[in-house]
Amino acid sequence: MAMQDLGKILMLIGIVLLVAGAALYFLKGIPFLGKLPGDILIKKESFTFYFPLATSLLLSLLLTLLLYLFKKQS
Repeated sequence: MAMQDLGKILMLIGIVLLVAGAALYFLKGIPFLGKLPGDILIKKESFTFYFPLATSLLLSLLLTLLLYLFKKQS
């Protein structure tokens, strides 16, 4: 991989992170994210356990699809 290609990839990642950060800042979070059916939430008197299983799977699927499409174009 040439240095120019690496530079383009890093700039693209930076732009994506900037847009995602701005969206989270101004929208105060994504409304449905973290509250999907399949996310595990256990509340006890002085203990709370939260594991976003369905959210993690959804984000993984979307990221895999985006990376597949990005690599296919190269």
